Amino acid sequence: MARILSIETSTSICSVAIHERGELRAVSEIKEPGAHAEKLLDLIDAAMKRAELSMSDLDAVAVSQGPGSYTGLRIGVSTAKGIAYALEVPLIGINTLQAMAASQLVNQGEFVVAVLDARRKEVYTQTFGDALQEITSIEALVLEEGVFASVLEKGRVYFVGDGVEKVQEEVQHVNALFVEDWVSSLSAKNMGQLAFEKFARQEWEDLAYFVPNYLKEFKALQSTKNPLLKL
Repeated sequence: MARILSIETSTSICSVAIHERGELRAVSEIKEPGAHAEKLLDLIDAAMKRAELSMSDLDAVAVSQGPGSYTGLRIGVSTAKGIAYALEVPLIGINTLQAMAASQLVNQGEFVVAVLDARRKEVYTQTFGDALQEITSIEALVLEEGVFASVLEKGRVYFVGDGVEKVQEEVQHVNALFVEDWVSSLSAKNMGQLAFEKFARQEWEDLAYFVPNYLKEFKALQSTKNPLLKL
């Protein structure tokens, strides 16, 4: 039946969805920074009840694999791997940026640029065509004059994600369209068709070796007030 549980925890949005053959059956999500560890299992339980399914009815688990928040991705991937292992079902990794791009319906010849806030003047970004094909690879990009000029010259470009406001400060172009509802672009409901297509192709992850795509190495901030940290 291809019933797939999808988990999205790459940002402040904690989102869970159930799809059957790519069609949405239920979604449960919350926008509460730092609540992923506490709320994720409850959201999964709520989504399963709304879909009127039990965990044993699942055929696979899909998870947003990044880029994004180090802590959020770690929680989401760990939970997804645990469920997949317990149920003995496949694990499917979904490119966070591609799932964001899937939230937009675009016409032929148009583009979607997914942008995630990477702090300071940077965004994690990737450009997709009208059939969600990858035009560029995933990268951490510094926002400066002329950024995204090459794709903007080719046609209408939809910018989606929580980095849109930062991009809008640097980009003024007739072909640029900024999608303000970034919360919807980071919902697990956007993962359904991508997950189903991977499931059908049996593009499954190795539970033992699958890790999130953090893109940047995690660096813990050190307090300058603690003298022991200077030793």
